[in-house]
Amino acid sequence: MDNQASAFIKRLEQAARGSFWEHIGARIDTFAPDRATVSLSIQPHHHNLIGIVHGGVHATLLDSAMGLVAMAAKPNENVVTTNLNLHYMAPIAKGEMKVTAEIIHSSGRMITAQGHVYNEEGQLCAFGTGTFRIVEWRGNP
Repeated sequence: MDNQASAFIKRLEQAARGSFWEHIGARIDTFAPDRATVSLSIQPHHHNLIGIVHGGVHATLLDSAMGLVAMAAKPNENVVTTNLNLHYMAPIAKGEMKVTAEIIHSSGRMITAQGHVYNEEGQLCAFGTGTFRIVEWRGNP
């Protein structure tokens, strides 16, 4: 990771203090202008009522990872999610969740990314796409 990426991640970590991202315990593992990886150590509070990771946790990690690559593509602007589409493939109940994301299309003020959720054995558990709109820069992060 280069110095610019490191500085960007430090700004994000500072902005995340006290946020939902910090509350769920997500981590940025790798970060580049076209790809990001985030992870989560599964805890009981991530489970739904049948004892597997809640779909909202999958959605949060996918949205966040895809949002990170969209933000990296436009580092001096803010992006917001306009569409999130998910497909759940297999349950996860324990261990580590890993989410990879990459940009698949960018034009004008819109960016589309795809992401994949894996368990610690590398099994695909969910995947999705997200569309992000570039909005006026208002400061942080």
